[in-house]
Amino acid sequence: MASRPPRSDPVDVLAAADPVAAFFEAHARGRRVALCTSGTSAARRSVLRTTDSWVSSFPHVTSLMSMDAASRVWVPGPVSSSMNLFASVHARSLRARLVHRPELATHAHLTPSALVRALDHGTELRGAHVVVAGDRLSRSLFERAAVGGIRVSHYYGAAELSFVAWGSHDTDLQPFPQVEVVVRDGVLWVRSPYVCEGYVGLPGALQTDRDGFVTVGDRGWSTDPHLFVSGRGTAVVTTGGATVQVADVEGVLRPVVEGEVVVVGVPHQELGEVLAAVVTDALSFPRARALARDALTPAQQPRLWFEVRHLPLTTAGKVDRSALAGKLASGEGSARRLT
Repeated sequence: MASRPPRSDPVDVLAAADPVAAFFEAHARGRRVALCTSGTSAARRSVLRTTDSWVSSFPHVTSLMSMDAASRVWVPGPVSSSMNLFASVHARSLRARLVHRPELATHAHLTPSALVRALDHGTELRGAHVVVAGDRLSRSLFERAAVGGIRVSHYYGAAELSFVAWGSHDTDLQPFPQVEVVVRDGVLWVRSPYVCEGYVGLPGALQTDRDGFVTVGDRGWSTDPHLFVSGRGTAVVTTGGATVQVADVEGVLRPVVEGEVVVVGVPHQELGEVLAAVVTDALSFPRARALARDALTPAQQPRLWFEVRHLPLTTAGKVDRSALAGKLASGEGSARRLT
């Protein structure tokens, strides 16, 4: 019979039959927990954190969401995603009821793509407070939901950082309570009680400085009091010997685009790769192309433009950049070339 692991070993809550209960049991015993990242921009790995790093944020989340024990919470995404696990753990901490039908919910937690599907399918969420995370929430999607009578909040965070900023959409984010954010050379560094301790096994993107600030490489800028997040700095395209951060390109194009814009690299015989910009609303194409010519360096300018109605998603509900690039390179799928 195998010996029991030491008490200090982290608890893999997702391996439990009830991950939410496993989290609270670990909290009661003073055990740390191991949680998988989404693997959107790197290999999946386990983040090591104390349970207090989540629990200490509960009062702020409760206040921002106006929740109490009478709340009914719809969390349709997989609990393997840290945002959904957090939402379920927070609801149970209040003794709020988790519901499986959106029309019963007073509160919900969705990714932007899930919110689009809910609106497209006429899902009944009128009057509910929907918290959108896991990817960027555009102002246009926020306004579409608001017209439908849905109250929307949005936050930016990461599996390693937990909450960083909160607002109504991606241009209305301010630092979450007790979070300090500084921008160094276009990279966001965070200091807060909510960050993780590191990783279990494989190393990850988390970097720490001597003052306790940490980063996962996300890029952005700040205009007090607002924080703007352009994306993960590890997403790069090398074209003609130049290294281009796609987050920087998307950040320039996004203000003139309705819907979404995603930039990926596709193979090119002479340049190695070229940038391809993918929009979900072709009406934005002329404005975006004109802005790219005026505001971006030659290496940053997309050589190819496509429209897709629906972006491929990972199981966590985020844009699957690898799948998108593969479809463009192979000519498969429903992408329409714009000229």
